[in-house]
Amino acid sequence: MDTRQLKLFPAIDLKDGQCVRLIQGDMDQATVFNDTPHAQAKAFEDAGFDYLHIVDLNGAFEGAPVNAEAVEQILANVSMSTQLGGGIRNLDTIAMWLEKGISRVILGTVAVENPDLIHVACREFPGRIVVGLDAKDGMVAVRGWAETSKLELGDMAARFSDAGVAAIIFTDIARDGILTGLNLDATADLAKSTSIPIIASGGLSSLDDIKALLGPKYNMIDGAITGRALYDGRLDAKQALDLIAENETARP
Repeated sequence: MDTRQLKLFPAIDLKDGQCVRLIQGDMDQATVFNDTPHAQAKAFEDAGFDYLHIVDLNGAFEGAPVNAEAVEQILANVSMSTQLGGGIRNLDTIAMWLEKGISRVILGTVAVENPDLIHVACREFPGRIVVGLDAKDGMVAVRGWAETSKLELGDMAARFSDAGVAAIIFTDIARDGILTGLNLDATADLAKSTSIPIIASGGLSSLDDIKALLGPKYNMIDGAITGRALYDGRLDAKQALDLIAENETARP
């Protein structure tokens, strides 16, 4: 056991160069929160966040980077640790983003469709590969959540147990963007089943979620991603970060 803080990642989801939030991954249900993503990223950094989660939503559907200019502007304006997903499907794209200054890349669709690439990428870029597992009713979804595979969440995590993956981000799609609270039980079950650090995503709605993550029942979860709750003021950044700092916990 080592003592470290829960990692809280504010999210910037990019659609057509804007900072948006979707409801349950539906591109037709996008709310624009900021026309200038790099300004939003700087605001998060100024609020005290050490980490940033970025998703190229268009890229997730296209299978290649689409919002590269917006991502590069973010990197030019902040010094936070950044992780990026969406449209990253080969080693060249992974290398490109890491060279540009992204701290960790998130591989989702390719983890399902070409799991061997995960093992190769982890060897090539140790500590910098994150797997994104997005699930509907326990089944992993791909291609920007537009398709559901026949693979169960736990089976997918087991595939990468010895690959050297830095973390797994588990998103409960049914909860994403609707502020109903994280699916903590399912996330904790996944965390208990693997030695890979697990980051919770989808539905974080208030300080109560942060309090739960810091408690003994869920302290095996390494971090959480927050989006809409931060943007609409349901989660106060200072309160959340202060609470995490005050409750440094022994985490597996």
